[in-house]
Amino acid sequence: MCIIARVLLAIDVGNTQTHLGAFEGKRLTEHWRFQTRAGATDDELAERISGLLGLRGLGLADLDAVCVSSVVPPLGTHYEQLVGRYLEAECLLVAPGIKTGMPIRIENPLEVGADRLVNAVAAYERVGGACVVVDFGTGINFDAISAAGEYLGGAIAPGLEVSLTALVERAARIPRIDLAEPEAAIGRSSRAAIRSGFVFGFAGLIDGIARRIEEELGQARFLATGGLAEVIVPFTETIEEIDDLLTLTGLRLIYERNLPTAD
Repeated sequence: MCIIARVLLAIDVGNTQTHLGAFEGKRLTEHWRFQTRAGATDDELAERISGLLGLRGLGLADLDAVCVSSVVPPLGTHYEQLVGRYLEAECLLVAPGIKTGMPIRIENPLEVGADRLVNAVAAYERVGGACVVVDFGTGINFDAISAAGEYLGGAIAPGLEVSLTALVERAARIPRIDLAEPEAAIGRSSRAAIRSGFVFGFAGLIDGIARRIEEELGQARFLATGGLAEVIVPFTETIEEIDDLLTLTGLRLIYERNLPTAD
């Protein structure tokens, strides 16, 4: 039987945003987001996390364990240093060699981003069969999991924010906009035209890649996660649900799978 920490802090460090969640046992009690800054020190991170915990009456001393997934390598090390310096808690960094319970069936398993593997673990635990995670982050990641629970690989496409920034920077007359539901496919202003192109265009991209993956994988369940999923998913035909907490759940699962067992 696994011994589960009283309070686990799960930390998903993305290129754009960092998502934190506090678990009491298996229950997520609170979560927060802040902008990722690659140059942040362990002291600055400790200050930020302490402040967020304080908003809910928690402190660093209340944490029993920390589980970190980072796609920004220096920050993974800084979080480990933060835990060692400020917490009387263990820190698990998602990296090669940890137990995930998921075989990786790609040419070089070391290439799998920690966030992609964490999402795959959570999705398979939820679905219990063949599934695909579509993560709307800095890039749009498609991760395919077999019916037997094997990570098979996937696809990577440019993210919405990255694409919008590139368009604005390269075209002098294109305004920066907030992405939202288009009023129509035929936009009657520059802003409306950009919304149409991005929302309907990325919905078509998602469906196109999803259908090709399903041709190879067989029938599968599609789940979406990530910041801009709610903008695009309503206009897709292949994604069945959104789970914004998928990565945090995966971190909890991986932490539990790396606990020593008690007789």
